[in-house]
Amino acid sequence: MNAKERQRSILEWVHEQEHVEVENIAQRFGVTTQTIRRDINKMCELGLLRRRYGGVSLPVSATTASMKDRQVRHLLTKKRMAMCIAADIPEGVTVSLGVGSTVELVAQALAHHKSLRVLTNNFSVTSALSGNSGIEVIVSGGQYRHNHHDVVGPEVTSFFSSFTTDFGIISTGRMDHKIGLMDYDIREAEVSRAIITNTRARLLVADHSKWTPNSYCKVASFRYVDRFYTDVMPDQQRTGLPDSVEIIECGSLP
Repeated sequence: MNAKERQRSILEWVHEQEHVEVENIAQRFGVTTQTIRRDINKMCELGLLRRRYGGVSLPVSATTASMKDRQVRHLLTKKRMAMCIAADIPEGVTVSLGVGSTVELVAQALAHHKSLRVLTNNFSVTSALSGNSGIEVIVSGGQYRHNHHDVVGPEVTSFFSSFTTDFGIISTGRMDHKIGLMDYDIREAEVSRAIITNTRARLLVADHSKWTPNSYCKVASFRYVDRFYTDVMPDQQRTGLPDSVEIIECGSLP
């Protein structure tokens, strides 16, 4: 990868994450921090990025627009995937729901079920289900993350390990057909692994944009996934998955 390609990838990553540490960028691209700082200097001079808190962020003028764009960009697709999953969850079962905005949409789609027991560390999930008294919600303790509205840490992994649920539903930061599921935060990876280990049916929900090996925290290989809900499945990735994975293509809303 040459410097221009690397800088373009850095810019795309910052647009997704809002703020990225220099050390993480260097680790991701396998170069020195000095090389990354030279890349950042060039992009800051062009007004594409700004240095902030030991890393790099979007310019102030672009931050709000970027957040709104990211929220809207795949929202319809994610809602469709969430409804696909909800339609496959029967009444009266137990469900583990993990971290992420996509999992929150799954909870919103499940809110019309008459009877469920839900285990979660995600307070956006509890909020989505709060209006239905027929759904029992059990919430983990742990370290609260203000920006994510959830809790993480050993209390969460212990919590999910104390139960065996019928369905465990997770999302993921990135996917690679050889490595499997990956995340940017080791604490999120640990939550997903705990759910995968302690459920009978393991359901993954992730759209096609996740097919890029950019994260460095491994969650699990695809052999630990029973059903994979996505919008569209590229042929190259389809052939790389184990035959045991049931792929459900949900498409996108009109």
